[in-house]
Amino acid sequence: MTARKRPPEPGKQPASGLPEPALAAEAIARLLQPLARLMIDHGLQLPSMVELLKNALVSEAIAAYGLAGKETSDTRIALLTGVHRKDVKRLRDTPVTSDPAPPMVPVAASVVARWISEPRFLTIEHTARPLARTPGRGHPGEPDFTTLVAEVTRDVGARAVLDELQRLGVVEVTEDGYVRLTATSFVPDKGLSESFHFLAANVSDHLATAVHNLAPDRSAPPMLEQSAFLENLPPAEAEQLQLLARRLWSTALQQFLQMASAAKQRSKGIEGPRHRIRFGVYFHDASQGETAAATESKSKAARAAASKSRRKRST
Repeated sequence: MTARKRPPEPGKQPASGLPEPALAAEAIARLLQPLARLMIDHGLQLPSMVELLKNALVSEAIAAYGLAGKETSDTRIALLTGVHRKDVKRLRDTPVTSDPAPPMVPVAASVVARWISEPRFLTIEHTARPLARTPGRGHPGEPDFTTLVAEVTRDVGARAVLDELQRLGVVEVTEDGYVRLTATSFVPDKGLSESFHFLAANVSDHLATAVHNLAPDRSAPPMLEQSAFLENLPPAEAEQLQLLARRLWSTALQQFLQMASAAKQRSKGIEGPRHRIRFGVYFHDASQGETAAATESKSKAARAAASKSRRKRST
């Protein structure tokens, strides 16, 4: 059986327009399962995660729930989040340090994006063509890798970008001096810091989209956030559908990047506010091993947590 999640109609409020702590707790309980696996896999224990959660609650309360024309007080933040006022003050007084994306990630990703979307760098079959490393190595009039990089950035040399793409396993250099793309998109085979960067960026924006659509006071139209799912498949059929999903994404990505490149060109010189966008896809394949009893157990725990939270606020 297939199903597709439908967002609310544009401009339409969620059903009640009121906070739904019990439903939110049930959803969060499920969201925390893969997060718990990430924690255990990489040696993060509860105390460090509690500190991260406190910091996130305080930061979001300041950024999104302040009062117009007034500085948000420690007391108000404590009431909104449940974080103790002493912790609120400590976290507000601590300098913010953010881990920037690995410096070569944006450049490398942009080079690959242009390579698979700009017609000059594509074959007749609309696949990324192998590029001579420099103009002198290729045939006259033929596009080359140095030109490709120069069209993306003037701050980083083509050699540095090539070394990074090779390190990540995204390209290979052939014996005749051509650079060949080994993937249809920027998916590093190596480079743990880059993988964590994309995990944070992609999942954060996906979750932010869903949270936006469920906000009780939302007035803006819903954002695109849909998926299709199928159950009771044998492993071989699931594998075939994953291959299909990858092919569909490759085609959609190429079309989207071509339009995005044109939009970028049209935007030059236009004054006013700026938006950032992210368009992505995922395919998840897992065994249907979880029993209904285990699912119900999680739901009961979530409902108990929401009920406890309500009792605390009422006392």
